[in-house]
Amino acid sequence: MKFPPPDTPLYNHPLPTIEAWLREKGCVQDEEDPTRWSVVHEGWEAEIMMDIEEIRVRYNRSGATRAFPYSLSRRDVEDAIFTGP
Repeated sequence: MKFPPPDTPLYNHPLPTIEAWLREKGCVQDEEDPTRWSVVHEGWEAEIMMDIEEIRVRYNRSGATRAFPYSLSRRDVEDAIFTGP
């Protein structure tokens, strides 16, 4: 799948593109709740929730929670989420 440029705000990405991006980053979509995703990286794991106005991330080991509005670019959200807590 071709993604918009990385500096494009997430609100300009179609939902299937955001889902493909999350899969590419190693996230797994919850079968019962398609708005929930999980990701496991070396040293940390997180749950990602796609809400109406933002993406929320809860890091399981530290308990830290972060929220990112869809107005942020995909690059900024990627850098913030996937660098860990």
